[in-house]
Amino acid sequence: MKLFLRTAMSALMAAVLLCCGCADTGAGMARQPEGGPGAEDGDGARKTNAGQGAGGPWQYADTAMGTVVQQTIYAADQETARDFSAQAMELLWGLEREKISWRLETSEVYQANASAGSEEGFLLSADLSALLESCTLLWERSEGAFDVTLGAVTRLWDIDKWAAESSQEGFEPPGEELLNQALDTCGSQKLRLVEEGSADVRSAESSASRESRLRLFMPEGMRLDLGAVGKGLAMERISALLAERPDVDGAVISLGGSILTYGGKPDGTPWRVGIVNPFDTAESIGILTLEGSWCVSTSGDYERYVEVDGVRYHHILDPKTGAPAVSDVRGVTILMKDGLLGDGLSTACFILGPEKGMALAARYGAEALFVMADGRIEMSDGMKDVFRK
Repeated sequence: MKLFLRTAMSALMAAVLLCCGCADTGAGMARQPEGGPGAEDGDGARKTNAGQGAGGPWQYADTAMGTVVQQTIYAADQETARDFSAQAMELLWGLEREKISWRLETSEVYQANASAGSEEGFLLSADLSALLESCTLLWERSEGAFDVTLGAVTRLWDIDKWAAESSQEGFEPPGEELLNQALDTCGSQKLRLVEEGSADVRSAESSASRESRLRLFMPEGMRLDLGAVGKGLAMERISALLAERPDVDGAVISLGGSILTYGGKPDGTPWRVGIVNPFDTAESIGILTLEGSWCVSTSGDYERYVEVDGVRYHHILDPKTGAPAVSDVRGVTILMKDGLLGDGLSTACFILGPEKGMALAARYGAEALFVMADGRIEMSDGMKDVFRK
């Protein structure tokens, strides 16, 4: 058996190049240097300072939510940049610990999963209530291509573990019987979201911005997995944090396949975000030139995968089959203001393909770019306005 293991860390570090106009080179890359300079800062964050002039940029790299977090901060001085960077990392660690991890007992998702099959259900916080409503609506609009109830299936495959393993032995796709058993526990149509104090199930069309709390009822064996929107949620939280920091003029934050641009650079030049080439992840297929605050979310079969005897088993699972999605698409990039929805849309559009995926993205006011298996690039009209090869 010929086995290739692609480490999640390496794939994520190479996935998107951020051209931020650093002071000493004119085009620095806001990513953890591979074997390059990096020192332990006093607060424990690994950092590289590519620009030392007034206004920055100040660059930091650390890990959270199973991936590399890269921050390029434009602020008046290094102390401000360091303070924000540390604040952002605390936010990410807290989000994983308290809300979205299915592994940590302190997490709300873990506790919700433990309630599956119970008659009393689980009372969600206001923010998780809004998140699940958004996810349920996306499930409906994507014809089931996006589904946060695949936890039992993702645990069977455990692609992230195998993609990060140094060992080259032992990976086997889950058997058909086990896979079918896990699939039987999945399906967002089996979720019940009931507004606390009401006997009525909330409509999926209800506003995701309201503050009321929902009680979640799941059948026995069902497991939530927010991996497809977790990083997008993190981008939303960091964007809100930046809005509370007028002392930060601009920033580019990279969290795996999710990129947040915020504010602007002192010299007034635009942000330039490179989109990875799925056929050679050391290169980009082109650059997005952006003004102001945006979220860029990318999903592809090159990010986290195991390859066995010429077959690539990647981390994007098709809810209909429970197996890695079979698609003519190699990568999808979504551009929109909403990080949470952009993250979910990139997954759904990868499975749907360009025709249905483009229509779904347009329904959310998002721009989309598809890299096809034959090398073609298909994109929405709005994406054409900001994309350059």
